Order: sequence, then structure tokens, then C-alpha cells
Amino acid sequence: MTSWAVNPDARVLVIGGGYTGQRFAASAAAAGARVWLTRRSAPEAGNADGLQWLRFDPANGHHLTALPDGLSHVLVTLPTGSDDSDAALDHLLPALRQQPLAWLGYLSTTGVYGDSGGAWVDEDSPTEPTLPRSQARLRCEQRWLASGLPVMSFRLPAIYGPGRCPFEQLRQGSARLVHKPAQVFCRIHVDDIVGALMHGLALPPEARPALLNVSDDTPCPSSETLGYAAHLLGCKLPPLQRFETVAASMSPMALSFWADNRRVSNRRLCQELGYRLRYPSYREGFAASLAEEQALAAAGSPRAAAQP
Repeated sequence: MTSWAVNPDARVLVIGGGYTGQRFAASAAAAGARVWLTRRSAPEAGNADGLQWLRFDPANGHHLTALPDGLSHVLVTLPTGSDDSDAALDHLLPALRQQPLAWLGYLSTTGVYGDSGGAWVDEDSPTEPTLPRSQARLRCEQRWLASGLPVMSFRLPAIYGPGRCPFEQLRQGSARLVHKPAQVFCRIHVDDIVGALMHGLALPPEARPALLNVSDDTPCPSSETLGYAAHLLGCKLPPLQRFETVAASMSPMALSFWADNRRVSNRRLCQELGYRLRYPSYREGFAASLAEEQALAAAGSPRAAAQP
């Protein structure tokens, strides 16, 4: 992972302190920054993680009356609303414009490219999202890029990591081995998202691209990744099911994950900008995730389960 030599005066706000936001916050804090994170629920007193939490839930009347002073870096991880709403854009943009920001990272989705029929896409490919949530994300991404702030948008595929691999489903017997001919999926380990964010904000401002795909080197069928997870656990795979025979029984949300088929290029990130993936494929990433899950479980840590 690329190191970030943080100025001791760096002040970082993570808007949306969930799974990825907390990993980024911990990395920034370890590098010397002072870090705040937002959450919808009331912050717990004496939080064991040592991070500073702020309550932000405007949908239920909990607004940030004031941002911390002198923010240098902001990461926005919030999902879009069904009505194209973005809580940070809608409620915090004027205040963010008053901050001395050097960088704002926005977590977008590779879903903005839509269905390429399995062909490769890069940052210059047309954005033709097919799913409503991806269409909403593209509109919010465009609003952020037009905000006048120093925005980098990081387009992400499926995120995995400790607590977000199929190990528990395999143990419980709830995993489904579904195969759809020629269908591939892209993914990225959460620590490579953090690494790419750190790498991006450390670049000189003139070298930062507005758009950046963050995906590993190995698009592949989901049946392949499930097979490797079963291998790591030493357990049997569930029976193979063909997509065309089970599609009718899938929920609309589950079915939507099979709607698009594309391979996402990380050439800009890894070749042009020089970031070196910590986990180039699910093989290294799954093994590391399982080891971390086991270590956390042995230590009795509540973090053994994924954060929301």
C-alpha cells in the first residue's frame, strides 16, 4: 500500500464511516492526521477505536451544525438516495466550500459504464448505466465534479475484505454456486481502495485525474471465486445451478447484480499513476481476509464481523 506522509496539521473528515470509511480513517490516523467520521446513530462515549465521531443523519433531523475547522481532506462514501439525493451535497456543500480543502475523494461505482457485454472499459468509455442506482450515482458524481472543489471520483466494483467474503455463507450452507456463460465480475479489496485513495491524494494536484477506476487485475466468474473460498476453508461447494434455471427465483436486487457484464481496466491507476495493488486477484485477497477474520475471532474482537 502506498504510504502517505501526512503533514501533522492534516485534518480529515470521512463523511460516511462505514466499512470502507473506517479503514481509510484508521490508515489516515496512523499516518498522523487528525480524523473525524460521520455516522447516522449517536456516537458512543469513549469509542475504543480512538476515532472522533460526529452524528450526521439529515433525513431524521440530525444535521452537522458546523464542520471541524481547517479541513484539508474529505472522503465521501455515502450512497445516493432513490431520488438522486446526496446528503453531503445537499447539506454540507456550502460549508465544504469554506474549508481549505486540498483534496476531496468521492466513492462512485463502475456501474456507471453499464453493460459492455464482457468487453474492457476504462475511464474514457461511455457512461451508459443500466441500473437505476447506477444512473443516480452517475448524476451525483457529475454534481460533485462540477462543485468547484478539488474532487477525485474513484469508481469501484464489488468491494470485499474481512467480513465481506463468502466464507460464512459456505459454512452455513447458504452459498449459491450460480453459473452464467461468459459472465464475469470485477472486485477490489477494501485495503486497495484505501491504498488508491492515499496514492491519489499524495499526487501533485496537476497530476490527479478527475476519474479513476479502482479494480483488481482479475475479472472472473463468481463460481471461480466461490470455488477458491471453499478451497481455503476445506469445505464442499454447493451444487452448481445454471443462471437461466434459477433467475426466476432471485430477488430483484440479486438479479440486478447479473444485469451488467464488463471488465474494468485499472491501467490508469496502476500503469499511468504507478499504484501497486496489494491484492492483484481474489486469491491473495481472500487468503488475507480469512487470516484477518480468524485473528479477530481469536482475539474476541467485534470487528470479526463486517461493519455496515
